[in-house]
Order: sequence, then structure tokens, then C-alpha cells
Amino acid sequence: MVENQLRPQGVTDVRVLDAMGALERERFLPSHTRPLAYVDRAVSVGHGRFLASPAVLGQLLTQMMPEPGQTALVVGAATGYSAAVLAHMGLKVDAVESDPELAAAARELGVNVFEGPLDAGRPKGAPYDQILIDGAVEFIPDAIVSQLADGGRLGAALVDRGITRLVVGRKAAGAFGYLSVADAGVPSLPGFSRPQDFTF
Repeated sequence: MVENQLRPQGVTDVRVLDAMGALERERFLPSHTRPLAYVDRAVSVGHGRFLASPAVLGQLLTQMMPEPGQTALVVGAATGYSAAVLAHMGLKVDAVESDPELAAAARELGVNVFEGPLDAGRPKGAPYDQILIDGAVEFIPDAIVSQLADGGRLGAALVDRGITRLVVGRKAAGAFGYLSVADAGVPSLPGFSRPQDFTF
């Protein structure tokens, strides 16, 4: 996975490569999808949810530049793989998951997971140095941006006019902006549909 998928797609952070190489991705999958653990695409964990492809996670984390000792929030943790990667890198990680069964599975794998609506994040743990929204969303809620520390980074897959782009944003002096990293196929995360504009 490291040599054939991550490095060729621009994943260069040594800590990211070490963590993703050390963690057994199949542990975070149900038994029937474990044979697909290392294919370069999203893999179902049930309940309409997926683990993003290794390259997607690796690219986002490389651009987010997480550091040991930082605090991180993973929104849409599912079974907890992304949260476990960040924890393996030495971050203090909280995770939010809306599906009780997926949250229970993540908890059994040692992930510090809280149940609740994904678009609300976890205000009690804020501010966070790093926030990863683990799935494709149509918009990034202000409630989640407000939980990012000044100087902190946020990674997500943002759907824009039908195209999903990996984006990494940074908060500086209270303002938040983001840049596109790459186009990618990422399954949608529930609860993040863009509010419809009011019309007569």
C-alpha cells in the first residue's frame, strides 16, 4: 500500500506513511470486506458508510501536516481507522460518529469516539489543531470551522458542482480559507447536504 498507492500519489509525510503502514486496515472492516482492505478505493463498513481509499486519507493528512502532541477531531469516524492513524502519529484524537453500531465498533478498537450529529462536531473538546471530515460533504458547517484553533488545519472532500475535491483549509486571525489539493472519488457523508436557498 505504501509503495504502490501512497508514495506515487504524493503522500510524502514520513509520519503518515509510517502510521498507515503500521496499522492493519483490515481490523477496521467487517469480515466480508476485509479482502478489499488494501485496494485503492473506498471500502464499505456497512450502514451506508465507507473507509476512504488509502490515497485519499494519505493525501489529506500530508497536506494537513499533523504534529505529535496536537489535538485532532475526526468527524464521521465510522469504525475509526482515520482516527487511529492520527493517534498512531502521536495526536490526541476525539472522534464523532452518528451511527451507534459504527461508534461501538470504533470504541472496541480503542478509538475515543462520541456519538452525535456529525455536522455539529464536538464543541466540548474544542479548539482543535486538526479537524478531518472523513467523507465527501457539500459544505463545511460554520459550527465545525468554529472548533478549529487559530492556525489550525481542516481537511475534507468537498463536492462542488458534481466534482469532489480534496481541500485543506487553515484558520488565521479568525478567518478560514481553503485550497484544493486534488480531485478524488470519495463517498458522501450523511448530514452535510447544502441548505436549499429560499425561493418564492
